[in-house]
Amino acid sequence: MPKSNEKLDLATRAAWLYYVAGNTQNEIAEKLQISRPVAQRLVAFAVEKNLIRVRVDHRIADCLALAAQLSKRYGLSMCEVVPIDGDTTEQVDRKLAVAGAQVMERFLVDEKPLVVSISSGRTLKAVVAQIGQLERPQHRLVSMVGAIAHDGSSNRYDVAQHLSEKTGGKHFMLPAPLMADSEAERAQWCNHRLYRIVDALAQKADVAFVGIGNVGINCPLHEDGFITSAEVQELMQAGAVAELLGLPIDADGARVNSETGARVTSLRLDAPPKRPTIGFAGGQRKREALIATLKGKWLSGLVTDELCARAALEA
Repeated sequence: MPKSNEKLDLATRAAWLYYVAGNTQNEIAEKLQISRPVAQRLVAFAVEKNLIRVRVDHRIADCLALAAQLSKRYGLSMCEVVPIDGDTTEQVDRKLAVAGAQVMERFLVDEKPLVVSISSGRTLKAVVAQIGQLERPQHRLVSMVGAIAHDGSSNRYDVAQHLSEKTGGKHFMLPAPLMADSEAERAQWCNHRLYRIVDALAQKADVAFVGIGNVGINCPLHEDGFITSAEVQELMQAGAVAELLGLPIDADGARVNSETGARVTSLRLDAPPKRPTIGFAGGQRKREALIATLKGKWLSGLVTDELCARAALEA
């Protein structure tokens, strides 16, 4: 994105916070992670560019309003909504990745040591790819899902490892497959000493970043070989429309009891969250899953797109 557009967008956010949301310049500086003088100059720049009339006259202002409505409706403490302008699926994914990286960096720039729990998936992997090199060796990055794929290979969507490479922080992988072959085997994996160490560390996390998956034929879990077509059908018949960390939930956001879900080894996710828990999802295929996740109160924060946001408000 050109620097001029970045400044315009940031000025729009500052103007919206100041003139619409009634924030002080100190509050704007804190929310946008900038200094107070910069916040003051951004508001002045918005006036100079004729963004301030009866409302903030810029495309992204609609997204800021949507984010505020989503936050109020679903009890979110933070929300980012990217605009959609006839974008392709790839363009939407890139917008989400860029916005998601900015959200992650707000936490990662902290100088104090953090424990960061993170799930896996394509969206999160794309988000981490947008993060610049950030030397924070004091942080600890914890995988919330199994590091072993169904065929015994390494899980290529183990995002915590990539985030560790970006920050220099220590990576703690979950020593288990995403899906055990049986409930008895799952119990064995979860009772392993190393698993319990990682689990205990994750429970101390300062923030959790999670992807939201849809459940259906050719869903990511199916495409990537973690579950079979028969297992997808079993989940769907049980009412599953979404999955968090591989764990299925229904349209109201409630856990789905199923034979397949009972074999998932992922770490526990609380609803409502006990710590900041930021979800990342967008695109038409994820809309139903996103709405279910919001209804279930699994998140305290969200990064999504404009169309998903409107659908969630209409649900």
